[in-house]
Amino acid sequence: MKICLIAPSAIPARTANSIQTMKMAQAFAGLGHDVRLLAPGAAPGLKWEELARHYGLTTAFEIAWLDGPRWRGYGYAATAVRHARRWGAHMVFTRQPQAAALAARRLPTVLEMHDRPQGALGPLLFALFMRGRYADRLVCISQALAQDLSRAFNFPLEPGFTLIAPDGVDLARYADLPGPETARAKLDLPQTFTAGYTGHLYDGRGAELILEVAQRAPEINFLLVGGEPADVSRVRALAANLPNVRLPGFVPNAELPRYQAACDVLLMPYQKRVAASSGGDIGRYLSPMKMFEYLACERPVLASALPVLQEVLNETNAVLLPPEDPQPWADTLRMLAKDPARRAALGAAGRATAEQHTWEARARQVVEG
Repeated sequence: MKICLIAPSAIPARTANSIQTMKMAQAFAGLGHDVRLLAPGAAPGLKWEELARHYGLTTAFEIAWLDGPRWRGYGYAATAVRHARRWGAHMVFTRQPQAAALAARRLPTVLEMHDRPQGALGPLLFALFMRGRYADRLVCISQALAQDLSRAFNFPLEPGFTLIAPDGVDLARYADLPGPETARAKLDLPQTFTAGYTGHLYDGRGAELILEVAQRAPEINFLLVGGEPADVSRVRALAANLPNVRLPGFVPNAELPRYQAACDVLLMPYQKRVAASSGGDIGRYLSPMKMFEYLACERPVLASALPVLQEVLNETNAVLLPPEDPQPWADTLRMLAKDPARRAALGAAGRATAEQHTWEARARQVVEG
């Protein structure tokens, strides 16, 4: 099948939607489909190897950059849909509502949603997709989002059309990882029990809570990897008097498993309100890619007890804690530091969960229903 993915934003970028789009393109290609990814803007002049390292990819696929007027996304959407038709795409897969609304009139189209329709025209674009003759499937990142969309736009959650598909993980990247001590030695990190976090440092991701926990548990090392330069500088300033906190900044996606493996425990202290790269609140609907990476890493996961995270996490494969109170986080870390058997049990259960959420399995669901 010829699958055309229309990216919602620039390639390359550090945003989660950019990474997730590239992971899905690779997954479709890995299943043997003929994949072409379309992205806005001029070609960046990067070799495939550079893109692969940035995104942590192993399977190549075709990328075409569409330079020209964007008109707040509408010009790009129209150009991308024309390109897909000329290429002879059998399916369009996109997170961009403008492209989905246009494509569903002419080509079998799958729209992936990570939030409710945004902006003045967002609801209209969503409705146009839903009424499109070739609207093939609606993919929702969480059950909570699917239910809210169903209520807001008055449509039934039909299994053949609506697919609940959380994010996924490349399991091969998490095969044969070294133990925490070995991984820390390779990264020149202190040989101390380490709690880690990887990802952006936007509001609501819990960096401030991690710093409060670090203050309460000075015997534990905290490793926060990722973030845009301004956010890294802000958190470094907050952590200036905490010698047990390290912030190396952004690392390419291909390097993340090494840093995650260097941790004894991995943290997801999301708050009730979580800022996306666009600035909107995604706390009710999020499905973090890091959640599945953490689980695949076979390390204990400490996560906020948010309802949407409990669509995947439970008391067997994670420890769920209150998002606003740092003391239970500190107490749990101290308990796990003294209980390797409990850490091993949580890690094994987490790995079993991750094996059910690969990018390839997700792509197969999208294609086959």
